[in-house]
Amino acid sequence: MSAHLMSLHRCCLRSARLLVAGRPLSSSSVSSPPLHTRLLLFLTQRFYDVEMLLRWRSQQGQRRVQKKNAYYSYTQHFHGADIAAAFYVLSLKGGFRYVGQSDWFHTDKRGQFNWDFLNHKDTPLEEVDMSYSLISYSGLENLVGQQSLRTLSLQGCPEVDDWFLARLHVFQDSLEELDISHCPRITTGGLTALRNLKGLRRLDMSSLPGISNPGLVIILLEEMLPQCQIIASGYDLSLSQEGVEERIEQHEQGHESDKSEKQAIY
Repeated sequence: MSAHLMSLHRCCLRSARLLVAGRPLSSSSVSSPPLHTRLLLFLTQRFYDVEMLLRWRSQQGQRRVQKKNAYYSYTQHFHGADIAAAFYVLSLKGGFRYVGQSDWFHTDKRGQFNWDFLNHKDTPLEEVDMSYSLISYSGLENLVGQQSLRTLSLQGCPEVDDWFLARLHVFQDSLEELDISHCPRITTGGLTALRNLKGLRRLDMSSLPGISNPGLVIILLEEMLPQCQIIASGYDLSLSQEGVEERIEQHEQGHESDKSEKQAIY
């Protein structure tokens, strides 16, 4: 049981007991307690039922994500890897564009889409937009065969995490633009995995709540990806004086260490 739920349970139980104890005694027939007292007593008695309901809801949500990110092996077997990847993107209400095509395939508000994408059996995907979808690390398996993928938008995806970013190395020879803005589960450790994307030309990492000291992170990304344009809005990008001095000190220590090793060799 989580600490927050236990705290809520104890609070309701204590409040209910105090309210009942504080009720004046009467020689007449016992009247029913006030509404707020009955409500607290009900919550106390039904606490474990509510906790079970919340846990069940969380498990159902996890199963839903797993189901949506299943590997489309059947579609790939009968229609090829390109059609399977396209079908996966549309199933998650995303959008894509084939190589050599100007038109995009998207889903509408009801999740419906045009089945004409089946007419491009051996055409790889060049641009994919999965913004605000439930794409996850396991679902990425449906896209790893797209070696012509140049643009990938993952804006606001709640299941995109550090493991997901580490898996993007499979696109290191093709990926040029990546949008991971507003992804709540990405941390500084995951961003370091992007160093493998040497062909990246544009990276949008705006408004990542899991990033600490974003100014320093941006500097490190610019050093790892010198040819990439880093877009980072929604942060206080001012580096503190302590952070700057610490970074300079680490650099000098590394330089002193290299110098000592050289002197020891000679």
